[in-house]
Amino acid sequence: MALLHVLKYPDPRLREMAEPVAAVDDAIRQIADDMLETMYEDSGIGLAATQVGIAKRIIVMDLSPEMNQPQVFINPEITQRKGTQLSQEGCLSVPGYYEEVERAAKITWQALDAEGNQQTYDGEDLLAVCVQHEIDHLDGKLFVDYLSPLKRQRIRKKMEKTRKRNL
Repeated sequence: MALLHVLKYPDPRLREMAEPVAAVDDAIRQIADDMLETMYEDSGIGLAATQVGIAKRIIVMDLSPEMNQPQVFINPEITQRKGTQLSQEGCLSVPGYYEEVERAAKITWQALDAEGNQQTYDGEDLLAVCVQHEIDHLDGKLFVDYLSPLKRQRIRKKMEKTRKRNL
């Protein structure tokens, strides 16, 4: 396994649309394993392939308290949304910033698992939020896009300043 570089906002590659995975093979499973290792290293609970510069429709998550129940969703698509909830969100691509975002309270989605089998899933609360957040990444959307233009601009300026300072 290998640690991957997590892109930081406002990197334009975070706006790329991910392409569907044609076939789940060892190369795709390796990408998912590397993504999980990267997510765990950065103390995240979810990661989309676009966040590490891979334009494939792959997301990984682990919402367990012990961080020992990894989940891999390939070509995920939400098929049903119910209700709304406000929750505090953060992002490995926008480190240090947390804001309230409104999302569906319950969702149903379909995805291929790591073996290439089509599955249907239901989720609510944090699971629903995380899946929606990561699928947004695959569609080139970030949680800051749900914020007011003023908040988004402030975060962008601070992130750019931090990037320049770290060069």
